[in-house]
Formats: sequence, C-alpha cells, structure tokens
Amino acid sequence: MPFRDYFSTQSKEYAQHRPSYPETMFDYLASLAPAKKLAWDCGTGNGQAALALAGRFQQVIATDASATQIENAFPHKRVSYRVEPSEKTTIRSNSVDLITVGTAVHWFDFEPFYAEVRRVGKLGGILAVWTYSFPLIEPEIDRWLKHFYWETLAGFWPERIHYLEEQYETLPFPFEEVQPPKFEMEATWAVDDLIGFLGSWSAVRKLVETQGKSAFEGPAKELERIWGKQTKERAIRWPLYFRIGKI
Repeated sequence: MPFRDYFSTQSKEYAQHRPSYPETMFDYLASLAPAKKLAWDCGTGNGQAALALAGRFQQVIATDASATQIENAFPHKRVSYRVEPSEKTTIRSNSVDLITVGTAVHWFDFEPFYAEVRRVGKLGGILAVWTYSFPLIEPEIDRWLKHFYWETLAGFWPERIHYLEEQYETLPFPFEEVQPPKFEMEATWAVDDLIGFLGSWSAVRKLVETQGKSAFEGPAKELERIWGKQTKERAIRWPLYFRIGKI
C-alpha cells in the first residue's frame, strides 16, 4: 500500500500549531513499559511525542515516512530521527519497550505495521496509539467548528479519517488491551492560534488548492466574529482517545 502523505506540504505549519500532549500521559505510558531503555515513536511528525519520551527513556527512535516532517522535527540528543515507513524499519528485533503512535496510526497499512510492532517489540512491551477529535471551547464556537468540519470540509478529507471521527473505537487492534485513565490536551489560545491550527489540517489545504484562499478566509472571518476581540484568549480542551495493547 502506498504511503499516504497528507502533511508534508504544510509540515512547518503542522509543527507550529500542534497542541501539546500532557506530561501525565507520558508518565502513565512509561509506567506500563517493561523497561525504560528504548521507545519508538512511529509517525513522529514534528517529534512532539518523541521529545517527551526522551525524558523517560534512555533512547528514542522516531520515524516518519515524510522527509519534510523529519526536517522540521525538534532535535534532542536522545532522539534518533529516521525517514522510514511504519511498516518496515531498521529497528533491531525484540528491542523496544514502548511503541507510540500519536494521531497517525489510521494512515498506516495495519497488518504490516502490526507485524513490525511484534518484530521490534519486546515480549510484554507496550503499543499505545491515540488520537483526538474536536477542540472544546465554548458552545457557539464548538458549533462553528462542527459545521466547518462536517459541512465546509465535506469531501476534502481522506477516507480513513473515519477512524479518527469514531475515536479509534473501530480501529483494528489485535492486542490484549489495557484501559487507560482519561487524558486531554489543554491550551490557552487567541483566535489566530486556532485559525493556524485549522489551517494545518490536510482537508483545509485541499480546500484551498481546489477553491482558492477565499474558501478558508471566509469561514475564518466568521470564526473571528464569533470569537470577539482578536487578542482575547480562551481555554481549549481536546479529549484524547486511546488503544493500548501488550505485545
């Protein structure tokens, strides 16, 4: 199956406008691992999760099939970045304590990826995949976001986005599962921050390429009107949804 590259063309924007995962989430995932020697962050993107893992593991291998994403990743002395597909890596067999995939596994070729997980993972190692859905802000803004996603961007999302929309509940996941506590991302943003985040979506890039900049600028102006004062900051939450399994 060919690599689905939906983010390379906006990799700088992707790196600049991602909300941060909570540190408590990485503490929890590290606590599940049989050791703290090696973690693999797969589909690493800008390396956000890899950096968090580097504070908890002796070594982190961070892979992404997109060379452009890796070029924009954050460097760290304990993180080794590699341009490699998730389904076939140069990682040594039976070496990895924790494998993580943040909001990316739905793009992978599942069976070969899970075979690679079993090859590189230690017996008793952990695979943790997660995603997030709509940001939660305030009722009127939340309604605008849902209309923008479901109506304005209808037809511009890749087919596999349905796994994200279903909060990974329908994701094929052939492992003995662990049920985690609840986690969510939090940020305090002005409207320009939110617009930058939306602009990093692959469907927005496709919308603009197909219909022109005004197709995004118009809805963004409506969001600014609803938001109010442009410099006003609001609290934003993204609930996280997990599938965690033992190897």
